[in-house]
Amino acid sequence: MLRRRRGQGEEPEEAEETGLAGAAGDEAGADLVVGPWDVNDEVPPAERIDFGSIQVPATEGCEVQVSMADDQAAWITVVRGDSGLQLQAFAAPKTDGLWADVRQEIADEVAKAGGQSNEADGPFGVEVHALIAPAEAVPGTPGGLHPVRFLGVDGPRWFLRGVISGPAARRPEIAAPLEQVFADVVVVRGDHPAPPRDMLEIRLPAEALQALAEEAEAAEAEGNKWGGIDPFQRGPEITETR
Repeated sequence: MLRRRRGQGEEPEEAEETGLAGAAGDEAGADLVVGPWDVNDEVPPAERIDFGSIQVPATEGCEVQVSMADDQAAWITVVRGDSGLQLQAFAAPKTDGLWADVRQEIADEVAKAGGQSNEADGPFGVEVHALIAPAEAVPGTPGGLHPVRFLGVDGPRWFLRGVISGPAARRPEIAAPLEQVFADVVVVRGDHPAPPRDMLEIRLPAEALQALAEEAEAAEAEGNKWGGIDPFQRGPEITETR
């Protein structure tokens, strides 16, 4: 089912309080019929990478990365140039959505960390524009606070969160391709019971599992040279470039 993400007659909120430009202006979001999509919708055809609960469009010029935590896939990041879009899907209640509460929690966490945030209208409805301190130093970027956009969409029994970082968090023309990726995502909630806010399982495609196995074999062989420990070995990184 096609869904309008922005209500008729809504006025965008000002984003000047934090010094952030409105990254998703009226031209980008007004009256557009877009996703993200539920797997049971009439989903527009596109080449997508199947990660189980999330199907991510394979877009020219973008690299799809899977981040691992405790030997499990934790989130997916679509990288385009120096910008990125982080994707996570969560279980949600049958009736109420999560995004309204999550927005307030994001604002509270940003404030506790010494950052700033405000809500603004975007192509998918209300989003959070924030200035935050990066978790670690980013080579080639100045110190201080960095702009980030938090996107959220409530679907049928699921919630999809997107985080845009890098120059795209500030510049609409750079954000547009990543916004299109977010709009083309398909969420597969499944029929299994899951407590609200539980992250939906990300399953690696066959080619990614093969890449992991090959990296593990290479790491094991290299580790033998160091008595089982290679002090220069990096963690596995799974990517697919289009």
